[in-house]
Amino acid sequence: MIDKTQKIRKEELAVLVGLVQKEQTDEQVQEYMDELSFLAETAGAVAVKRFIQKMPHPDSKTFVGKGKLEEIKKYVQSKGIDLAIFDDELTGSQINNIADELGINVIDRSDLILDIFGSRARTAQAKVQVELAQYQYLLPRLKGMWKHLERQGGGIGSRGPGETEIETDRRIVKDKINLLRKRLAEIDKQMFTQRKERGEFIRVSLVGYTNVGKSTIMNLLSKSDVFAENKLFATLDTTTRKVVFDSTPFLLSDTVGFIRKLPHHLVESFKSTLDEVREADILLHVVDVSHPQYEEQIGVVNKTLQELNAFEKPTLMVLNKMDLYEEKNFDAWLEADVRQEILRELREKWEAATEGNCIFISATERTNIDGLRTFILNKVREIYQVRYPYKTVQFY
Repeated sequence: MIDKTQKIRKEELAVLVGLVQKEQTDEQVQEYMDELSFLAETAGAVAVKRFIQKMPHPDSKTFVGKGKLEEIKKYVQSKGIDLAIFDDELTGSQINNIADELGINVIDRSDLILDIFGSRARTAQAKVQVELAQYQYLLPRLKGMWKHLERQGGGIGSRGPGETEIETDRRIVKDKINLLRKRLAEIDKQMFTQRKERGEFIRVSLVGYTNVGKSTIMNLLSKSDVFAENKLFATLDTTTRKVVFDSTPFLLSDTVGFIRKLPHHLVESFKSTLDEVREADILLHVVDVSHPQYEEQIGVVNKTLQELNAFEKPTLMVLNKMDLYEEKNFDAWLEADVRQEILRELREKWEAATEGNCIFISATERTNIDGLRTFILNKVREIYQVRYPYKTVQFY
């Protein structure tokens, strides 16, 4: 049977391919390709060249036009490229057609993200979730991937082994999906029981785009050692710690980061992991304010929270990496009063947008972390006083 995903080998040379479609600017597409390059790096590949084409919509057979595909083919053959990564989802027939033309492995953005998730999964729950998402990704692409076994002729005898193998594989994949769903449901029951046993604690969850600094903030607030690095999806499994600020205890959870074009089947598979978000009392929406497209990233996170029915929860926007923001936007000759005016306008903008529920910090520099602690403490105490008033006496 076909492998669930094309596994990426370490240091594999890759080209990146994207389209500039309607309502997209060249700057946006370059930013998207930067993110795709970062994804490739996280998976272990080395992105050596980008190919971008302006088209109103993707070609149904080869995603890009014939001329662009020929240009990619010449480069691939001359430079010994191993892999082509496309920034949008490809159908099974598109993958097959492009691979036939280029003579190398071809994957799309979804397959790349699944590869990263597969390598990062550590717990039984995460492994089952990733495997389920991989099979759900594979199922609609089986026909295109089996094209090389189909008979070209018609009439009697044309129903060859390719069609039989497709149906066999479909049945195997569907059975596997059903089995994984049952296994995931059992794990979910166990996780639900564990969450119920945590007692009457207010729950705070860190959410945000991938690689914005959630795990670093988790380590600062909980004084724990949660894995954090400058790569996408460093955290897959939800980590929960009991934290006590000024005699007031609460539970703090770090969750998997969101990303634009996150494969739908991956969101479905990880909804149980994101129960921590749905069941949280307070959300800390962490933002990398130094990122050029940080406002678009905020939109992606908000959209995902809406899909999880968690958008209306009390939320504090934590605008992180202020040190990098100043480094990128201020030069050594900028006058101090101009610098302060820019920072003041930035603060006023987000204080108005969040109705005062925002704070500016730098987790790596530990700037304004005490202010963040105070803000969280006040919000936690407000909810305790309403929900568990009999506990507030012992806390204070």
